[in-house]
Amino acid sequence: MLEEGVEKVSVLPSGAMQGLNDFGRIGYDGPCPPAGKPHRYIFKIFALDTILDVKPAASKNEILKALQNHVIGEAELTGIFSR
Repeated sequence: MLEEGVEKVSVLPSGAMQGLNDFGRIGYDGPCPPAGKPHRYIFKIFALDTILDVKPAASKNEILKALQNHVIGEAELTGIFSR
Protein backbone atom coordinates (compact mmCIF):
# COMPACT_ATOMS: atom_id res chain seq x y z
CA MET A 1 0.00 0.00 0.00
CA LEU A 2 1.22 3.48 -0.82
CA GLU A 3 0.56 6.20 1.69
CA GLU A 4 -0.55 9.69 0.73
CA GLY A 5 2.30 12.02 -0.18
CA VAL A 6 4.78 9.34 -1.32
CA GLU A 7 8.16 10.87 -2.07
CA LYS A 8 8.79 11.33 -5.79
CA VAL A 9 11.93 9.23 -6.12
CA SER A 10 12.61 6.33 -8.48
CA VAL A 11 13.14 3.79 -5.65
CA LEU A 12 11.29 4.08 -2.32
CA PRO A 13 12.80 2.94 1.01
CA SER A 14 10.59 -0.19 0.77
CA GLY A 15 12.27 -1.11 -2.52
CA ALA A 16 9.17 -0.26 -4.56
CA MET A 17 9.94 1.54 -7.81
CA GLN A 18 8.07 4.41 -9.42
CA GLY A 19 7.90 4.95 -13.15
CA LEU A 20 7.58 8.07 -15.24
CA ASN A 21 4.22 9.80 -15.36
CA ASP A 22 2.60 11.54 -18.36
CA PHE A 23 4.56 14.69 -17.51
CA GLY A 24 7.85 12.78 -17.87
CA ARG A 25 8.57 12.97 -14.12
CA ILE A 26 8.87 10.35 -11.37
CA GLY A 27 5.79 9.72 -9.24
CA TYR A 28 2.10 10.53 -9.31
CA ASP A 29 1.01 14.11 -10.10
CA GLY A 30 -2.75 13.66 -10.34
CA PRO A 31 -5.21 14.86 -12.94
CA CYS A 32 -4.57 18.22 -14.62
CA PRO A 33 -7.38 18.68 -17.14
CA PRO A 34 -7.35 21.49 -19.66
CA ALA A 35 -9.67 24.39 -18.89
CA GLY A 36 -13.16 24.04 -20.30
CA LYS A 37 -15.30 20.97 -20.65
CA PRO A 38 -14.76 17.90 -18.42
CA HIS A 39 -11.90 15.55 -19.26
CA ARG A 40 -11.90 11.77 -18.78
CA TYR A 41 -9.06 9.96 -16.96
CA ILE A 42 -8.71 6.18 -16.85
CA PHE A 43 -6.81 4.65 -13.93
CA LYS A 44 -5.72 1.01 -14.32
CA ILE A 45 -4.36 -1.42 -11.75
CA PHE A 46 -2.92 -4.85 -12.46
CA ALA A 47 -2.38 -7.92 -10.28
CA LEU A 48 0.71 -9.78 -11.48
CA ASP A 49 2.20 -13.21 -10.88
CA THR A 50 5.75 -11.82 -10.64
CA ILE A 51 7.80 -8.75 -9.83
CA LEU A 52 8.52 -6.98 -13.09
CA ASP A 53 12.06 -6.87 -14.40
CA VAL A 54 12.17 -3.13 -15.18
CA LYS A 55 14.57 -0.39 -14.22
CA PRO A 56 13.59 2.47 -11.89
CA ALA A 57 11.91 5.35 -13.76
CA ALA A 58 10.62 2.97 -16.45
CA SER A 59 8.28 4.42 -19.06
CA LYS A 60 4.67 3.35 -19.52
CA ASN A 61 5.58 1.39 -22.67
CA GLU A 62 8.42 -0.44 -20.88
CA ILE A 63 6.09 -1.41 -18.04
CA LEU A 64 3.27 -2.53 -20.37
CA LYS A 65 5.72 -4.67 -22.34
CA ALA A 66 7.15 -6.24 -19.15
CA LEU A 67 3.73 -7.14 -17.73
CA GLN A 68 2.65 -9.09 -20.81
CA ASN A 69 1.86 -12.71 -19.88
CA HIS A 70 1.99 -11.86 -16.14
CA VAL A 71 -1.45 -10.26 -15.55
CA ILE A 72 -3.70 -12.39 -13.34
CA GLY A 73 -6.27 -9.66 -12.68
CA GLU A 74 -6.96 -6.05 -13.52
CA ALA A 75 -9.36 -3.23 -12.71
CA GLU A 76 -10.14 0.12 -14.21
CA LEU A 77 -11.61 3.33 -12.78
CA THR A 78 -12.75 6.19 -14.99
CA GLY A 79 -12.90 9.64 -13.45
CA ILE A 80 -14.27 12.86 -14.95
CA PHE A 81 -12.43 16.02 -13.93
CA SER A 82 -12.76 19.65 -14.95
CA ARG A 83 -11.56 23.09 -13.92
